[in-house]
Amino acid sequence: MFYFDSTMFILLPAIALTLYAQYQVKTVYVKYSKILAKSGLSGKEVAEELLRQNNLVNIKIEPIEGSLSDHYDPRQKKLGLSKEIYYGKSLAAQGIVAHEIGHALQDAEKYFPLALRSNLVPVTNIGSRMAVPLFLIGFLFTLPGLMDIGIIAFSLAVLFQVVTLPVEFNASNKAVGLLVKADIVSGTEEISAVKKVLNAAALTYLAAAAVAVMQLLRLIVLRNRRR
Repeated sequence: MFYFDSTMFILLPAIALTLYAQYQVKTVYVKYSKILAKSGLSGKEVAEELLRQNNLVNIKIEPIEGSLSDHYDPRQKKLGLSKEIYYGKSLAAQGIVAHEIGHALQDAEKYFPLALRSNLVPVTNIGSRMAVPLFLIGFLFTLPGLMDIGIIAFSLAVLFQVVTLPVEFNASNKAVGLLVKADIVSGTEEISAVKKVLNAAALTYLAAAAVAVMQLLRLIVLRNRRR
C-alpha cells in the first residue's frame, strides 16, 4: 500500500473484511476464553491427550510468549502454545489446541497443502521483502521489467496465502472431531462454542488471502498504466 491513488479502492472490500475478521476474533475469543470447559483440562493436557490418542508421540509441547501465537512447527515437530492457551481451561483454549493438533495430524498424513506451504516459506519470505521495493523502483522510473519482477515476487506471497486456506480450514474441521471423539468437548453448547472460535480464526486467514489477491491485482493495474 505504498502509493495512494484511485487503485486503492480495489483494496477496500478486503480491508473491510479484515476489520470484520479482527472484530470477530476479539469478541468471540474474549467471550469463550471466559467459559471453562466441563472437562476441566488445560490446553497442555488436551494436547497431551489428543497426541496420545492419535499416536503422535514424537511431538514436543512447549509454552511460548505472545497472545494467540500458537502454532505447530512441522520441521521441528513442536507444538508451541501461548501461555494463556497452555495453562487455560476454557473452551477457546481447547479449540485452539485441537486446531494445532489438526496440523500435526496433517503432517503425519503427508497432507499436500501443508507440505507445499512449508516449502513456500523460504521463497515467500524473500519474495515478500523484495516485491514492493522492486515494483516501486520500476514504477517510479518506468522500468516495466523491474515492475514485472516485483509482481512475480509478490505472487509468491499471494500463493502462500491461498495455499494457507485449505490448510487452516482442514485443521479446524479435524479439531472439532478430535475433541468430540476424545470426549473432551461434549454437548451442543460446547461444540457450538468451539466451532465459533475456530470459524472466527479462519476468517482472519480468508481476509489475509483477500488482501493479498487484491493487492496483486492493484499492482497489475498500476503496471499497465505505466506502459
